[in-house]
Amino acid sequence: MTVTVLRDSDAAAARDIQVSGPHGVYVTLTVADQLCGVPVSGVRDVLGDQAIHRIPLAPPEIAGSLNLRGRIVTAIDVRRRLRLPPAPPGTPRMSVVAERGGELYALLVDEVREVLSLPAGELAENPPTLGGAWAEHSSGIYRLADQLLVVLDIGRLLALADR
Repeated sequence: MTVTVLRDSDAAAARDIQVSGPHGVYVTLTVADQLCGVPVSGVRDVLGDQAIHRIPLAPPEIAGSLNLRGRIVTAIDVRRRLRLPPAPPGTPRMSVVAERGGELYALLVDEVREVLSLPAGELAENPPTLGGAWAEHSSGIYRLADQLLVVLDIGRLLALADR
């Protein structure tokens, strides 16, 4: 497998990348030390650690809201969404901003890494050992040289907004 690493953290520029052949382009990130990817086409912005304000009576997955250039953005804690232990107190988090129904949502993750272009034909179904919330929110996996990349489905992660 050939992996093209694109070291541009600007999601808008990454969407304009031309790749030969059928490829999936993903923003890679980590959640609880697991390498994940989200399709770059669904990413609006990538933000560093932000001030997040709690929303009273919100579900536990909703970390709060943040201000992005004058717009209120609902912050969703991906660790909680995947039923994982919370990040240690004081740990800086990053946000992957996505849009759904005209509203902006920030997916809080541990770290945003790089943009990868991977052959679409090598995306495998979720293995039976990928259980629980991971399987619910994943659209497949890539087997990289030294680890698995779990492709997260942004629509499924944001589905709590439809409850």
